[in-house]
Amino acid sequence: MRGRSGGRIDLEELGRRAREGEIETVITAFPDLYGRLVGKRIQPEFFLDEVAGQGMHCCDYLLACDMEMDPTPGYAFTNWESGYGDFRALPDFDTLRLADWLPRTALVLCDCLNENDDEPVAVAPRAILRRQIERLAERGLDAHMGSELEFFLFAETYASARAKHYHGLDTHQAYIEDYHVLSGTFAEPVVGAIRRHVNASGIPVEFSKGEWGPGQHEINLRYARALEMADRHVVYKQAAKEIAAAAGRALTFMAKWDTDCAGNSLHVHVSLTDADGESAFAGGSDDAVLPGTNVRASSAFHHALGGLLAHARELALLFAPTPNSYKRYQSGTFAPTRVAWSIDNRTAGFRVVGHGPSLRIECRIPGADANPYLVYAGLLAAVRDGLERRLDPGPPHTGDAYADPDLPSVPHNLGEAIAAFDASAFVREAFGDAVVEHLVHFARTELAHAERVVTDVERVRFFERI
Repeated sequence: MRGRSGGRIDLEELGRRAREGEIETVITAFPDLYGRLVGKRIQPEFFLDEVAGQGMHCCDYLLACDMEMDPTPGYAFTNWESGYGDFRALPDFDTLRLADWLPRTALVLCDCLNENDDEPVAVAPRAILRRQIERLAERGLDAHMGSELEFFLFAETYASARAKHYHGLDTHQAYIEDYHVLSGTFAEPVVGAIRRHVNASGIPVEFSKGEWGPGQHEINLRYARALEMADRHVVYKQAAKEIAAAAGRALTFMAKWDTDCAGNSLHVHVSLTDADGESAFAGGSDDAVLPGTNVRASSAFHHALGGLLAHARELALLFAPTPNSYKRYQSGTFAPTRVAWSIDNRTAGFRVVGHGPSLRIECRIPGADANPYLVYAGLLAAVRDGLERRLDPGPPHTGDAYADPDLPSVPHNLGEAIAAFDASAFVREAFGDAVVEHLVHFARTELAHAERVVTDVERVRFFERI
């Protein structure tokens, strides 16, 4: 086996670098339900001798806990009655890479396997996405995705933000810096470092730009096959936070960090290829022209889009997983509030862009706080259903989708999204009851926590005047 270029390495190269002292740590991790990386830092000798072939053991509560790492009662998957046992996290060597932003460190992502039978843990995010990829493959199709993630950069450290209780934080810039090259220069010591280190870690970067908020930025990664793109996404988020922290700065992917600022979006681009690697969306001379354009699209494109429109509300729980997520959906902020498709129109939930082999669907509904494995799984399940049932998306929306009351709305809050997800026959067929119940319980736990907390808004409004 030969070493790979661009930050990706194989076991042989890992061994060589470890022997020569270039690698001293192997971060061995997997994504939890939030999309965070959890795992261990392993000595390379032990990794090569033991973990590479057998995996590492981790407590199964990691897929059944909350943000504070509290074991959460009520899960069927694991609980106090079962004793919170172990599963095996088996490295996927297609993800092995240098972590260029950390000294002498490699990183590999794992699949979670049941200890008793070595079958995938069904509720693990990578397994949930793999299942939808496999179901598309049964139709001879392969999904390609691209994540566009936004974040806010602060002239703060994470410690100083905590000390201020996340109030009165100084953003890295005082004005909206959308596409501003001058303002981007001021942020380049951090944003540029993220671009360079991530790119050198086997995650190809396209560009960075200022976004529509003070201190808000976007770094776009090169698109890839669905699982590879989700892996790139979570490693990039981890790297971005750690690079910012090393520079004495903090950044957040929170969907809505401030009432008066734009939210952080996750725009996901979706396309399909057939068994020959050709675009399944691009149309030939006999295919329909998209209204108002000269772009021809295949029937597969139309039916995939129909599936996405049909199931967007049912899948909103995966796109917007916390109560905070729904505060991003505000008219006139480039975050969609209506389920509609359009031709290059940023007011709609789904935007069609590109032409020929680059023809694709952009879903603008998810926020940057979403777990990409779950977002992608939901989108691919909807695409597959659209293809199987030949769903019709109808005509594109024109004009301001925010202002059209006849369009279905994105769920207004987490409770509404939970109810739609839980009650959906499509969701249960796509993911299975065990996964659905697990994700619903996870979301209900988040909602219950938010509903019991007294907020500053309540104190300001009611302390004196009610």
